[in-house]
Amino acid sequence: MMPVLARTDLEQFRILVARHLGLQYEDGKLDYLADVLRQRMELVGSGRVESYLERLTSSPKRSDELRALAEQLTVNETFFFRNADNFRAFAEIVLPERIRAKTPGKRLRILSAGCASGEEPYSLAIVLREALPDLGSWDVKITGIDINPAILAKATQARYSAWSLRATSEDAKSRHFRADGRDFVLAPAIQRMVTFEERNLVDEDPLFWQSLACDVVFCRNVLMYFTPDKARDVVRRISQALLPSGFLFLGHAETLRGLTQEFHLCHTHDTFYYRRRDASEPAVAIATWVDPPMQQTEESLPVVVESTTSWVDVIQRASERIATLADGRARSPDQDAPRATAAGHATATATARTWDLGLVLEAVRQERFSDALALISSLPPDSHEDPDALLLRAVLLTNNGRLDESEEVCSRLLALDELSAGAHYLKALCREHASDSTGAVEYDQMAIYLDAGFAMPHLHLGIMAKRSGDSATARRELGQALILLAREDASRLLLFGGGFSRDTLLQLCRTELRAAGGEG
Repeated sequence: MMPVLARTDLEQFRILVARHLGLQYEDGKLDYLADVLRQRMELVGSGRVESYLERLTSSPKRSDELRALAEQLTVNETFFFRNADNFRAFAEIVLPERIRAKTPGKRLRILSAGCASGEEPYSLAIVLREALPDLGSWDVKITGIDINPAILAKATQARYSAWSLRATSEDAKSRHFRADGRDFVLAPAIQRMVTFEERNLVDEDPLFWQSLACDVVFCRNVLMYFTPDKARDVVRRISQALLPSGFLFLGHAETLRGLTQEFHLCHTHDTFYYRRRDASEPAVAIATWVDPPMQQTEESLPVVVESTTSWVDVIQRASERIATLADGRARSPDQDAPRATAAGHATATATARTWDLGLVLEAVRQERFSDALALISSLPPDSHEDPDALLLRAVLLTNNGRLDESEEVCSRLLALDELSAGAHYLKALCREHASDSTGAVEYDQMAIYLDAGFAMPHLHLGIMAKRSGDSATARRELGQALILLAREDASRLLLFGGGFSRDTLLQLCRTELRAAGGEG
C-alpha cells in the first residue's frame, strides 16, 4: 500500500531537492513530486517517509540516491541542432570571432552544460568540423556535463534514433552518421571531439570551473529549472569559466536578467545570446527597481489609433489629456504640501547625498507627469547614474513628448543595465519617433525576450505591424498583448502604459485586433 504523504512531507522533500539538485518545483508540481517520493521510498525499501527524508538529508554529494533522483527528475528531451538559430549564430558569428581572438594560438574550449544524451555537444562538433578546414591543426575540446548518469551513458554510445535527427539535414546525416538498423551511429571522428563528465551544476567544484577557460558555453533550458539562488550561483561559475569576450547561449525562454551584469546581450539570426564583458570594461550594477504599490486608475480615455498615427503620438495626446485633467482638479492644501516638501527634500538630500524616488512615484500615481519630471530633475547629481532613477526619468520624458531626450537617457541606462526590459521598450518608442521602424522592432523584441510577461512591447509591435499592413504579425502580437494586459501589474501599467488605464488599453487592443482581422 502506497504511503499517505502529508503536505509537510512534500514541502521538506521539495526543499531537499532544491538544496541538493538546485531544482525548483512550483505548487502545481507537488503531485508529481509526491509520485517520485513514493517511487523512491518503495525502491529503497523505506516504509516511513521520515526515514527516507532523513536519509536524503544526510546523503553526501553524488550518492547513489541523489544520482537516482537526478535521473528521475531531470528532463532529457533533446535532438540534434535543436533551435537551429543558435547554431547558425555560433557558426557565422561566434566561431569566427573566437578564431580571430586566438591568433596566433589555435585552442578552442566549448562546454555543453546540461548536455543530456549528447545531441547538443555533438552538434557543436559537427559545426566545428565543417567550419574549420584545418581542424587537425587546432587544439579543440568540447566537454558535455550532466547530472544524470544514465543519460550520459547513452551519450557515450553516440547511437540515435531517426527522431533525434529530425532537424538534421540529409547532407549532414549522410556525412556524419552511419545507418545501423533503425538507428544512426555518429562518425568516430565526431565522437572523439567530445568528452562527457557527470557533474552537478549546483556544486561549487572550483577546480573544475577554474580549469575550463571556455570560449563558448551552451547552457540551454537548464537555468529555468533552478531556484533563483542556484541559478545565480551557476551563472557566476559559468562567467568565471568563460574567457573575456567568450559567449554564452541560454534556452529561448531564459535570460540573465536579474542574475548578472557580466555579459552583453547579442541579437542576430533571430536569436539572443550573450558575450562576456572584456576585463577592461567597467563593472556595472544590476537595477534594483521594484514596482511600487501604486493604485491603478481606471478613468477611461477615448482611444483611436488611425493608420497614420504612431503609438508615440497617441501616448503624448493621452499625457496631455491627463495633464489637463490634473490641472483642472481643485487642489487642497494637503495636495500642495508634497510639492513644497519635495523642494526641501531635494535640498536636504543634495547635501546628504541620499535620496529616494518616493515623491516622484507619488506624483506619477496622481498622474502629475510634469510635476514628477520636475521632481526627478531636482534630484542630486548621483541620481544621474542610478538605473532606477534613469528609468523613471526616461518614462517621464516619453510621457511629456520629449523623445529625443528620453532616448539619450535610455542609452545611458542601457550602458549601466543592458538587461533592462523597460529601457529597451522606451528605446523602441524613441526609434519609432525617429522613423526608424527597424530599430523600434529590434528594441521591442529585446524587451520581450528579457521579460516575457511585459505586455507593452507586444502592443507596440502589433500597432506598428497593423500600420505597415502586416496583418499576420499584428494579430499575433496584439493577441499576445491582450492576454498579458489582463494580468499585467498595475504599477507597471501606470509607468509604461502612456497614461492609459488597463481597461482603456484592453479596449484599444481589442479594437486594433479586430481591425487586423482577428477576434477581439
